[in-house]
Amino acid sequence: MADTVALALDRKTDAEMQAEAQKFFELMQARRTVRDFSADPVDPEIIRLAVRTAATAPSGANQQPWSFVAISDPETKRAIRLAAEEEERAFYDGRAGEEWLGALAHLGTDADKPFLETAPWLIVIFGQRWGTDAQGRKVKHYYVPESVSIAIGLLIASLHAAGLATLTHTPSPMGFLNRICDRPDNEKPFVLLVAGHPAENARVPAISRKTEDEVLFWKTAS
Repeated sequence: MADTVALALDRKTDAEMQAEAQKFFELMQARRTVRDFSADPVDPEIIRLAVRTAATAPSGANQQPWSFVAISDPETKRAIRLAAEEEERAFYDGRAGEEWLGALAHLGTDADKPFLETAPWLIVIFGQRWGTDAQGRKVKHYYVPESVSIAIGLLIASLHAAGLATLTHTPSPMGFLNRICDRPDNEKPFVLLVAGHPAENARVPAISRKTEDEVLFWKTAS
């Protein structure tokens, strides 16, 4: 039988739970993807704590199949921008197809990604396809996309709660990130997360989110 420890979770009243849930909803409702970043520095301790929060995510068999590379070095950010823009030009010049480009049109995006250099931090999240045990033997990891995706969500929420803006950037393909970040072949880049303060006059697209009735469906006892 596996070793266990006592669960540390205080039970709240219904009113307390609703208040906490409402507070968190309002916090996250204000979150927006930002493309105009300030170059103002951000204390690495905030990035460290956000990554530690992300690493608390549940994972298949508790294998924790993720790696986070936090980058503030200007030369490395420059290398990432050049490689990402090369892939983005191919994307916008035909790889994406008209339907996909049409879906993006209302956001005003293009192949130029200056935020990859301007923002103080880039965080590259990798998923580990497999790991090794204490004897160095290869160990398959399970539910890697699901596990890493949950961790990314926690990372974004933590950074937003700290007062920072983020952008999830996913150039395709992203293999260049293994080379630039010195990560092994068993790791697959999932997201290039841009983090920092928004520019002073940053603007975001005027979009709406789906209504509750469009995303929440109930099956309750009669």
